[in-house]
Amino acid sequence: MVPDSITDNSQLTAAAGSGDDIVDQESSDLEKAAAILNRLGDCVRQQVLGRDNVIELVIIALVADGHVLLEDFPGSGKTTLAKALGEAIVSHNSIGESGIVPFRRIQFTPDLLPSDVTGVPVFDSNSNAFHFRHGPIFAHVVLADEINRTSPKVQSAMLEAMGEKQVTVDNVTYPLDPLFFVIATQNPLDLVGTYPLPTPQLDRFLFKITMDHIDREAELDVLETWQQRRDQCNQTHSITRDEILFARKAIDSSVLIGSSNKSALVDISRNLREDDRVLQGNSTRSMVLMMPALQTLAAMRGRNYVSAQDIEMLLPFVLKHRVELAPGVSDFNKVLSDCMRGPMEQLARGTLHK
Repeated sequence: MVPDSITDNSQLTAAAGSGDDIVDQESSDLEKAAAILNRLGDCVRQQVLGRDNVIELVIIALVADGHVLLEDFPGSGKTTLAKALGEAIVSHNSIGESGIVPFRRIQFTPDLLPSDVTGVPVFDSNSNAFHFRHGPIFAHVVLADEINRTSPKVQSAMLEAMGEKQVTVDNVTYPLDPLFFVIATQNPLDLVGTYPLPTPQLDRFLFKITMDHIDREAELDVLETWQQRRDQCNQTHSITRDEILFARKAIDSSVLIGSSNKSALVDISRNLREDDRVLQGNSTRSMVLMMPALQTLAAMRGRNYVSAQDIEMLLPFVLKHRVELAPGVSDFNKVLSDCMRGPMEQLARGTLHK
């Protein structure tokens, strides 16, 4: 008969071994996820030069299940960026009954209708029935070009898609792909004939990125390599839709967000809302959407935990389009820096104590 103490020790050893296996598996999955994101970034950078920071933010938003708003000028490479990202993600079932394709571009104009975006039922005389014709929103990556040039009615048609990954037409709901990702653009220099995005619409975007002109060397490189990059456009890439979804799941389960990091985010938000220079602070949803973005950035940096540096890097892109400053106040970065100082110092002290 085996003594109880030996049995207990064996059970404890087995349990410890099982825990080690789980940790090893999570570490392995996280390394695979980081490798997938690196490959995706390399594919996009073959077509888009001088935009490494923007590419990194867009990939973070994609994996974090968010959307991106680019504020820029014409000819800055936004279409090339979105198309390169869409074509870098392939799926064996890209075109099927669901109507999902890798990439679609929607040019928003004042005369656009909601059905032009979502799709419309079409009568088939052969079957004597209506069939739904999928709109351009049924894609992995959707470029919503000049989204502020269309009417609020069309803008609102994007809300359900961006928030719930589905569209409803004639009381029938059609699901979008889990990888559904919107890159929207607006031109801040041309205000004629535009409709400012409402606050609920802006809150659906994880990041707002302002794109400046690339530096001289990168611009020269664009001119030197335009023929080679043009000829590479049709190359088959090796990143699949399932790999991206795997990376999203692995990062979600393997990268830790400490309670001190969450406390810092809450305190920064409360400081912003209470600041006299702020007319309207950020929503709680913005902090929730930021969680997977922080995890993704940490994974891309080779860590399985979120650090203060991750918060400092992403917070301006998450909050700038959500925080409305009081009249006469224009320096958002100064306001954010002041509101971040106390919570970030507290976070740093807590880290040192550990």
